[in-house]
Amino acid sequence: MITLRNVHKSFGSQKVLNGLDIDIPDGKITAIIGPSGEGKSVLLKHLIGLLQPDSGTVEVDGESIVAVRRSELNRIREKFGMLFQNVALFDSMTVFENVAFPLEEKTSLAKEEIRCRVLSALEDVGLKNIEKKFPDELSGGMKKRVGLARAVVLNPKIILFDEPTTGLDPIIKRAIHQLIKDTHAKFGFTAVIVSHEIPEIFDVAQHVAMLFRGKILQFGSSDDIINSTEPAIRQFISGSLDGPIQMV
Repeated sequence: MITLRNVHKSFGSQKVLNGLDIDIPDGKITAIIGPSGEGKSVLLKHLIGLLQPDSGTVEVDGESIVAVRRSELNRIREKFGMLFQNVALFDSMTVFENVAFPLEEKTSLAKEEIRCRVLSALEDVGLKNIEKKFPDELSGGMKKRVGLARAVVLNPKIILFDEPTTGLDPIIKRAIHQLIKDTHAKFGFTAVIVSHEIPEIFDVAQHVAMLFRGKILQFGSSDDIINSTEPAIRQFISGSLDGPIQMV
C-alpha cells in the first residue's frame, strides 16, 4: 500500500497540496481526478519520490520515501513503472531499444533473455513486428502502447499513469483504457492513473480519489464518486460551467 499522511507542498507562494491524506490499495486501479491545476501530477510525483513534501509522510509498503538516502530511494523505486503523459520515448532509439532500455540499465540479463522479454512485452500491448521502427514512425496510440510495454517489462509492482490518453482521439482513448484494464488483469500490479477523462475513467478504475483544494475531497469506488452528494464533485463530473466549483 502507498500511504500519504498530512502532505503539504508549495511552490513559492502557491500552495498545491494542503494536508493531503490517502491510502492507495494494493493490486487495484486507482484514479486521481479533479479540476486542472489542482496538483494531480504533483501528487503522482510524490508517490515515486520525484518530489519531496514540505511536510508530511509518504510510505510505500511501510517504508518512508521522504528524506531518505538516494540509494534507499532508488531501491524502493524499483517497485515502480511509469507511463508519462508525453510517453518520453527516446527518438534516436528503435522501439526495441526503448523497451529494452530499463532491462539493460537495471538488470544483468543476457541479450537473448532481454530480446525475449521485449518482444513479449510488445505482444502483451498488441504490437508485433514493429521493434525496428523509430518513434517518429508511430501513431500517438502506438507510442502509448510502446510506453506501456516499457513500463511493464520489468514486471513492476506499481505503475503510475500520468494522463495516459491526453491528445488521443476518442477511439484510441477507449483502446488505451481497455489496454490498461487488460494489462492490469494479466499482471495484477497496483495502478495509479491521473486522468481528466470523465466519465470514461469510471469504467477503468476500481477506486477514485477527487483532489480539490490540496486535499482528497472523497475517496471511494467509481459508483461512490458518481453518486456523490458533494457539490464540488457533482459539478466536476457533470461538467457544469455555472460559476466556480463550490463546496459545502
